[in-house]
Amino acid sequence: MAERFDNLEEHLEKFIENIRQNFMISGLQDIEKCRQQLHEINVPLEVFEYIDQGRNPQLYTKECLERALARNEQVKGKIDTMTKFKSLLISELSKVFPEEMSNYKAIHGEDAPS
Repeated sequence: MAERFDNLEEHLEKFIENIRQNFMISGLQDIEKCRQQLHEINVPLEVFEYIDQGRNPQLYTKECLERALARNEQVKGKIDTMTKFKSLLISELSKVFPEEMSNYKAIHGEDAPS
């Protein structure tokens, strides 16, 4: 009697495995269809390094944004410093070379020292 159940169990296991493999194949086919739609997307290699290290790939995006923000602040500071320097330079040059600076302001406009 147990042999009949063993035989049935074996056939059911084979049937379940066939179904599982067919679903796997159809799932891989669906993934392949999606891949073709996304072939133009490039992923930075650093993201894969994050994944290999067991880190969340979203941390890569966060850290990139933080670095960009810090760099933006540095550049903004440099621009502000250069603007102040230009204004001070024009002011001091106007004292020493009033005629030449009048010509400069005429060429570049009255708001040149801004």
